[in-house]
Amino acid sequence: MEPSVLVSDFLAKCGGYAVVDGGFATELERHGQNLNDPLWSAKCLISSPDLVRRVHLDYLDAGANVIITASYQATIQGFEAKGLSREEAETLIRRSVEIACEARQIYHDRCTKDSWDFLHSENITTRRPVLVAASVGSYGAYLADGSEYTGNYGDSMTMEKLKDFHRRRVQILAKSGADLIAFETIPNKLEAQAYAELLEEEGIDIPAWFSFSSKDGVNVVSGDSISECASVADSCKQVAAVGINCTPPRFIHGLILSIRKVTDKPVVIYPNSGETYDAESKQWVKSSGEADEDFVSYVGKWRDAGASLFGGCCRTTPNTIRAISRILFDKSSLTLSKAEDN
Repeated sequence: MEPSVLVSDFLAKCGGYAVVDGGFATELERHGQNLNDPLWSAKCLISSPDLVRRVHLDYLDAGANVIITASYQATIQGFEAKGLSREEAETLIRRSVEIACEARQIYHDRCTKDSWDFLHSENITTRRPVLVAASVGSYGAYLADGSEYTGNYGDSMTMEKLKDFHRRRVQILAKSGADLIAFETIPNKLEAQAYAELLEEEGIDIPAWFSFSSKDGVNVVSGDSISECASVADSCKQVAAVGINCTPPRFIHGLILSIRKVTDKPVVIYPNSGETYDAESKQWVKSSGEADEDFVSYVGKWRDAGASLFGGCCRTTPNTIRAISRILFDKSSLTLSKAEDN
C-alpha cells in the first residue's frame, strides 16, 4: 500500500482527524525519573521499560490515535557512548517499538463494547484505530547540546554524514513492527534532505512523517524557510504527512497555512506548551514576549486551517491530549467552534 494511502485510510477510519500523543519526557519526569542524561527519555528503555509502557497507556486512555516511541534520543552512537555494545543498542531501539506495540495490545484487550474507545457506525463496532510511530530525533538531539533547537551543526556537516549517522537506526525501525517513522523536530533543510534521500536509498516501505520546529512562524529554527523544508517532504514519496512539533502554539496557524501552500499531504501538528528550552541550564523557561494561552483552545482554528493530526510536544500531558480529543470528536464542541467562526 502506498504510504499516503495508508495514512489517508487511517484518518478516514478515525473520522477525518487523528489525535497524536503528548510530551513523553514530561510524563517520565512526573513519575520521578531524572532525565538529565545525554540519552534523555531513551534512558528509560534501559532502566524503566514498564514506565515507558505505562506512559503510552496513559496517552491511549486519553484518546491518542498515534503513540510515538521513546526512541527520539535512542541512537546506536548514544548507547555506545554509555558503554553498551552495538548489539545491545540495536536491541533497545527495537524494544522501543515493541513496548509501544505491547501498550496498544494491552489497551485494545482492555476495551469493552461499552467504552467510548470503540467507534459505533451502522451497527458495526470497531476498535479505535491506533498507529505506532517510531521516533527519530535529529542529529542535534544526539549531541544533547541544544543544537536541535538551532539547527547549527557547523560548516563541516554534510548530507552524507547525516545519512550515515541515521542510516542504521532507520533500517532497524523500518522493520521493527512500527506503522510509520516520525522524523521529529527537524531543525534545518539539510537534515530533511538527508532523511528523504535515506528513505529512497533504503527502499523504506512504511510511511514517514517529517515534523519541523520553528521559532518565528516563518522559518525552521536554523533560519531555512518552512516552505522550502515542506517542499522537500512533499517531493519524497515515502513521506505521508508533513508538520510542526516542539514549537510555540502562537506560531502554528501561520505555519499550517505555509505548509498547505506547498503540499497536499496531511498536516500534523504537535506544539510544545509555549515554554522555551534553555540548553545551558537544561530547563524549560516561560517564553518572553506574547503569552501562549492554553493551546487546546486553538485546535478548532488549526483544524480549519488544514491540519489533520493534532497532539502535543514538550511539557504537554495526557490531560492536554484528552482535551484535544474531546474538541475533535465531541460534536457539540465542533458545532460551537463553527458557530464562533461565523
